[in-house]
Amino acid sequence: MRRKLWLTAGLLLLLPRCRSLEQHTVERRMEFGGLSRRYLIHVPPNVTRPAPLVLMFHGGLSDAPGAEMTATWSQLSDREGFIVVYPEGPERNWHDGRVIEPETGRDDVAFVAAVLDEVMKEHAIDGKMIFSTGISNGGFFSNYLAARLSTRIAAIAPVVGGIREPFHREFKPEKPVSVLLIMGTDDPLVPYGGGPVAKNRGSCLSAEQSARMWHEANRCRPEPVKDELEDKDPNDGCKVKRSTWSDGKDGTEVVLLTIEGGGHTWPSGTQYLPKVFIGPVCRDFDTDFIWQWLKSHARK
Repeated sequence: MRRKLWLTAGLLLLLPRCRSLEQHTVERRMEFGGLSRRYLIHVPPNVTRPAPLVLMFHGGLSDAPGAEMTATWSQLSDREGFIVVYPEGPERNWHDGRVIEPETGRDDVAFVAAVLDEVMKEHAIDGKMIFSTGISNGGFFSNYLAARLSTRIAAIAPVVGGIREPFHREFKPEKPVSVLLIMGTDDPLVPYGGGPVAKNRGSCLSAEQSARMWHEANRCRPEPVKDELEDKDPNDGCKVKRSTWSDGKDGTEVVLLTIEGGGHTWPSGTQYLPKVFIGPVCRDFDTDFIWQWLKSHARK
């Protein structure tokens, strides 16, 4: 049954490859590390100058077009005037801080840095408003990227992906980074309490441990302020509790959104598999909520 689940999930995640790209989204390729790698870039017609930039990372088994379809970043950028970049892992995965066998030596962080360099040569980018987000493997990678590229990433919003083991032993960001960590308590693939990911895809820290590592690195207040988001959809089976560690270095903060009853899904996204396999979709907030938080956390 588990094998069939992963096969079904893989087939569903491959479907976006057959769909056309959003208007104003173009494909770019570069030779990097001996590989031909690609990314998508969405530049809206009303782009601001200098423009904020959002990096959106796909989950495992997915790709750049799949990342664009996961959430409404491209549509939102058309309204808000920021640029979105969808990088792609060469084997439809990201080296996110776990032990990967066989070890390939592939440096995805260096690839993303090269993508940023290329994009910034072509477009006027606000260097204080470079943000990262992603789902699952892409969420784990957002944490990994920000910790290793903290001099360039202002804030991140990883969805159902915290900090990996054994990378947590090397976790030491050079600069503070604001973090909005979004995790579901009923996620059957990435456990809220930490441990094995999808049975055999490495391990991760718990949501609370991941948040703690960030707020301690940022030197935030040790005790969080706790509240709840409005329960906008009482029928989705989810409620969102918020823990905020504020007053971090350079004005940073760390927020943990605990989606009680939430599954391995993007907020207000699609129920791409039955709830019994991935848990439910929380519909109390969406991509716009994430963007409003990110853009309010530019680097000072």
